[in-house]
Amino acid sequence: MNRKLRLALDWTPNINHIGFFVAKERGFYDQRGIEIEIIDPSSDHYRTTPAKKIELGMADLALCPTESLISYRTKEIPFDLMAIATVFQHDLSAIAVKAESDISRPKDLDGRSYASYQARYEDQIVRQMIRNDGGQGQIDVSYPPKLGIWNTLMDDSFDSTWIFLNWEGVEAEAKQVPLHYFKMQDYDVPYGYSPVVAGSASRMRENESLYADFLAASKQGHEYASANRAEAAVSLAKLIPDHDQGTDLMKALDMSAAAWGDFGAWGHMDQESVSSFLQWIYDHQLERVEISPDEISTNHYLE
Repeated sequence: MNRKLRLALDWTPNINHIGFFVAKERGFYDQRGIEIEIIDPSSDHYRTTPAKKIELGMADLALCPTESLISYRTKEIPFDLMAIATVFQHDLSAIAVKAESDISRPKDLDGRSYASYQARYEDQIVRQMIRNDGGQGQIDVSYPPKLGIWNTLMDDSFDSTWIFLNWEGVEAEAKQVPLHYFKMQDYDVPYGYSPVVAGSASRMRENESLYADFLAASKQGHEYASANRAEAAVSLAKLIPDHDQGTDLMKALDMSAAAWGDFGAWGHMDQESVSSFLQWIYDHQLERVEISPDEISTNHYLE
């Protein structure tokens, strides 16, 4: 039986991926008879998104945000994209602006520029966060090349963008560039899990033990990285792009490990949290179709 899996990353190698890389380096996938291929999106300059690679049969699993699950389930020709684990138990992302700007809260983003990843619900989520803070939601959205979006904030091409605090946030601190952060939950947006491990529900049902073994090995990799942080940081340092080499990997790992949850809890998704985000998406008319959390996420493969 084929025991090979292809995992498409959501970004170039960074701290969000460390548990998977550690699991591969330490042989945890090999021990379960899994041949793992980890696909870096820079190989095609992000021309095909991780979720799309699953739909096209170019990958078996992908890291993506909860929004991708909703988008693929509700598009004109639905695709059965489903999350089987989350990397983090709580959101580590935020909208970021340079602290030297005159933007001190979301409502100040009215009339300012935002570098978007062009995800299906992204722009409307940001606009609603601004409205929740008393603004009009009139932000000026542009779509620069995805893999260069972070640089557009750093070089002042745009006023704001969406970042991970445990990666770009740590990098900005290392470069002594103070940032202001606006976290979704602080402005009444019950944002979903990101990134999640997702695959095709029907394909995964055909070989449940393989995907369960993948998650068991991945969980072992995250737990090993948490317990052996210096070693894990050295492993990741060999894989990250040159422009990220100045990032404080130990600080990034400390922030990440704290969000992985208690020992043994890695990957688990609270279906009530998933439901809250789904309901928020529907209530704010970002999506016309109501779907249940069981349609897009399951803890079955973790159990």
